[in-house]
Amino acid sequence: MRTTTRLGAVTAALTVSAIALTGCASGSATSATTTAATSAATGPTVDLSDVCPATVVVQTDWNPEGEHGHLYQMLGANPAIDASGKTVTGDLVANGKPTGVQLEIRAGGPAIGYSKVSSQMYQDDSITLGYVSTDEAVSFSGKLPTTAVFAENDQSPMAILWDPETYPDVDSIEDLGKALEENDGVVRYFNDAAYMSYLSESGILPKSVLDGSYDGTPSKFVSAAGKDAQQGFATAEPYVYENQVAAWGKKIESALISSTGWNPYPETMSVRSDQMSDLKPCLEELVPVMQQADVDYLESPAATNDLITQLVQQYNNGWTYDSKVGAFAAEQMRKRGIATDGDNGYVGDMDEQRMADFIEKATPVFSGSDGGMKKDLQPSDLYTNEFLDTTISLGF
Repeated sequence: MRTTTRLGAVTAALTVSAIALTGCASGSATSATTTAATSAATGPTVDLSDVCPATVVVQTDWNPEGEHGHLYQMLGANPAIDASGKTVTGDLVANGKPTGVQLEIRAGGPAIGYSKVSSQMYQDDSITLGYVSTDEAVSFSGKLPTTAVFAENDQSPMAILWDPETYPDVDSIEDLGKALEENDGVVRYFNDAAYMSYLSESGILPKSVLDGSYDGTPSKFVSAAGKDAQQGFATAEPYVYENQVAAWGKKIESALISSTGWNPYPETMSVRSDQMSDLKPCLEELVPVMQQADVDYLESPAATNDLITQLVQQYNNGWTYDSKVGAFAAEQMRKRGIATDGDNGYVGDMDEQRMADFIEKATPVFSGSDGGMKKDLQPSDLYTNEFLDTTISLGF
């Protein structure tokens, strides 16, 4: 959810600095000084040692952040942090107890040269699961097929942001497009964003207001003094711009991209499709653990957000994130329907019709992509709900 589509994405100059930092950093691991990022939840012991790899490796698509909370929630006490490798490893816990295997979480984005998670998974057989959003899965379905097994969030937090003082009557992205056109404003976004191709071609945003020059910083938004809009995340920028960007320091409004009909499942926990058979015994036991971790994180995110903050500080690659932003993210995931039980009353499931609708919308966008979209792609090629425990619910 993210490569070059995330707040704080480092620019070319910062990327060079990050590379230099990596080259100078020690490769030795250090232990997190925070307490375990696990909840006080009680329940039966889960033993994964006979069915899962000794170390379950998860490749994320960005630096540690609140949207990844369920994953860091599964780390036991005092995990080992490798600041150079941008990884953290510890006991994989369920119901507050070790499961007999380790969990290694790898940062994405700048840590992997902004490459796609799908690509990383096919280059490195040690990766058990990766964060693959539905749009990426569709785009790479022909050459690098992946299968989603758990959707920790039901909607993407990707949004378009604007100044409510300048545009007080705007309450949708389509309304915003019309208002920007009348005011000679633009919406800045990372160039080549797939969702923007959809918004433009479907007429939701006029082509005249599109500006692909967003660089991940607030500078152009601030200097426009409210005239322009910008892409961002509903779980971060509204808090950051009001409370941590001194040059702005006031509220911003946002609307989710998913409200326009471009509605991929974000950052689904996915496996390589060709490894599904081998991993099935593990997934049968592990996926319910991930579901419960998602519930536990959203019920009590503070300890996990503290760990995420510590990881960000030690990775030290230009990404800034703290527990206050993490708390805001968890709140917004609940408040804005980003994290829900969907239509079935349990967390993590994916809907066949929604997948089919997205494939239809995405085909014109991705059919000529380098990823090699699979011909006659079907929803069943992209996901399965077979490992989900239907009794585990977010309850809101």
